[in-house]
Amino acid sequence: MYNLSIVHLKKVVKKKMNKGKVWKYADNVDTDVIIPARYLNTSSHEELAKHCMEDLDKTFAKEVCPSDIIVAGENFGCGSSREHAPIVIKASGISLVIAKSFARIFYRNAINIGLAILEHPSLSDECNKNDIIEYDLTEGKVKNLTTGKAYICNKFPQEIEKLINAGGLINYTKEKLLK
Repeated sequence: MYNLSIVHLKKVVKKKMNKGKVWKYADNVDTDVIIPARYLNTSSHEELAKHCMEDLDKTFAKEVCPSDIIVAGENFGCGSSREHAPIVIKASGISLVIAKSFARIFYRNAINIGLAILEHPSLSDECNKNDIIEYDLTEGKVKNLTTGKAYICNKFPQEIEKLINAGGLINYTKEKLLK
């Protein structure tokens, strides 16, 4: 069983505008592809990140850079409810996941660990791997700098945004208790 009390993810300092390179994936990217179960014998985020997406994209773990962005189709994060999937994505350096839709449990787990996520119905159809995307989570604005196309996504309520910016629910709660 995974012990959430040992999850100490780094707080991500988000600027007003952030940008990163796109890693593009199709519909139904499940949690077993995000982090294969054969690696779940460790709780080291750094070790797990070395295997992120490896069954889908052999180059991802070796080439992903801090601030990169995953763009995907429908139902991203479907499959099991394990918290490892958003944790390993965040630990690999991904700053944002944009998808047409997210599996319900992945969506909640991502917020709980402070992984920024946005939904948009057509963005994934209109961008390619290695495009550069700029985004502002506070405003829900996304711009593909490669194509010049701009998008408006539903932004999170202010309290959820604070939770994501704190690095997740545990860090957010610690900050609240220390005040």
